[in-house]
Amino acid sequence: MIPVTLQPEPADFDARVRQPGLIWLSSKNIAVNSAPPKASDLPNYWTRSNKQLWDSYNGVCAYLAIYFKWPTGAASTDHFVAKSKHAGDAYEWRNYRLSCLGPNRYKNKFNDVLDPIGLQANTFILNLANGKIRPNPLLTAVQQETARKTIIRLKLNSPEHNEMRSKWFFRYLRGKDEQILRELSPFVWYEAQRQGLL
Repeated sequence: MIPVTLQPEPADFDARVRQPGLIWLSSKNIAVNSAPPKASDLPNYWTRSNKQLWDSYNGVCAYLAIYFKWPTGAASTDHFVAKSKHAGDAYEWRNYRLSCLGPNRYKNKFNDVLDPIGLQANTFILNLANGKIRPNPLLTAVQQETARKTIIRLKLNSPEHNEMRSKWFFRYLRGKDEQILRELSPFVWYEAQRQGLL
């Protein structure tokens, strides 16, 4: 995971997502700053902006920092503040994170995951040979523990994820195409650059 910059909301977001959501909440007497009785009952107006979210973040998962193609159907809108916690944030662009299906499913409604938006640089470091992530040892003990919980919650060090990251680095070593690495595997590119290996 690397820092992500919040992108501007689409010009039609208010009309297509926020306002319909707020109208529905009001019709059910659900306060925007409260938990809904049942999150699964919330109309999924956010799906109207799914493609715009993917476009805005160049198809890069906020949690895995890896590019994925739109046609694969792997894109999902993660509500960083869970819909079950804060009804109004279900319809707020600033609360959306572009996510592959796996991290979104693992994160679920838990709140022990670091937010990629506003993340401190170099919170996570990467062993490029084996693809394994760990908290930066220069962080405070509390920061390291929070980073460790994020790794565990999102299963960022699963064998499949580690293999994926190490493969991207070895592909770079074969072809030396830094731009492709930067576009398709930004975390690997960032760490390779930080470690002086590009």
